[in-house]
Amino acid sequence: MHLFDQIFSKNSNIVPLPWAGFITLSLLMAVFSITAVVLNATVIVVTLRHKQLRQPLNFALVNLAVADLGITLTGSVPSVVTNALGYYIMGRVGCVLEGFCVALFGITALCTVALIAVERLFVVCKPLGTITFQTKHAAGGLLLSWLWSLVWNSPPLFGWGSYQLEGAGTSCGPDWQSRDLKNVSYIICYFSLCFAVPFFIIVVSYSWLLYTLRQVAKVGGCTAARAESKVAWMVVMMVLAFLVSWLPYAALALTVVFNPDVQLAVLVKVVPIYMAKSSTVYNPLIYIYMNKKFQKYAIPLLMCGRDPWPSEDDVSDVQTVVSPLNNKISPE
Repeated sequence: MHLFDQIFSKNSNIVPLPWAGFITLSLLMAVFSITAVVLNATVIVVTLRHKQLRQPLNFALVNLAVADLGITLTGSVPSVVTNALGYYIMGRVGCVLEGFCVALFGITALCTVALIAVERLFVVCKPLGTITFQTKHAAGGLLLSWLWSLVWNSPPLFGWGSYQLEGAGTSCGPDWQSRDLKNVSYIICYFSLCFAVPFFIIVVSYSWLLYTLRQVAKVGGCTAARAESKVAWMVVMMVLAFLVSWLPYAALALTVVFNPDVQLAVLVKVVPIYMAKSSTVYNPLIYIYMNKKFQKYAIPLLMCGRDPWPSEDDVSDVQTVVSPLNNKISPE
């Protein structure tokens, strides 16, 4: 307990928790970590094993799975150990390394989600006419996601911003609690460009998509209406997952940045950090397992060869939606 007390005495921003609180966090992170590793590894393995799944959209989904695995292995798994012990055990270098890696993989995942939104927009709405979303576009978008994340997560390594203990002192991330001008300016730029921009792209893309689908439903009959309903449900789930995972963390950080003297409850300071890490589970469930074509290969793999839910004859959402769009409301 000596090291535990020492850490808290050096950082007044750390939120103390009762021992039961640390154990609860450790157990929750263990569940999320195991689930995230299984689901994201399944996404990668299934895509690599089946050529018919190697399409531009699935490249983005694999990249998302890789980023989520990175968050899990560099952030969630260490949190299981540190919360079980009640204090951070990896030292200053370990803290900086964890903060950088989790932030790098996390922002890459958010940018990949935005890329998926753009891909859906190109496939369904065709905003640029005959220009379609191809493999080269997917590769370029994924490379840009990693570069964008690297560019904005590297400055703390060189003095603009920093990585520090956060929450209950058992994990590390960008220092949004310091009043230092360099840290404040970095956090404002960071959340504006790495959170607000992907979120804006997602909202605009899916709003455009839903509007287009409603137009399709008006001219395409029951089939188009059914497609609209299915895609609309997925859109709601995607946006909600994004908000549930990241909005509380962003709101907490910006609240403390703009009002450093604000008094917040312990749970308010701790829970958003772990909600953001939980996104590693939501992403494969929503973006992959709601896709019937992928289920055909993923479920038997997870069930050791058995498929309790035989595949239906229905085509995928994308195929259902693209046909009425191209045939019914294409520009004359």
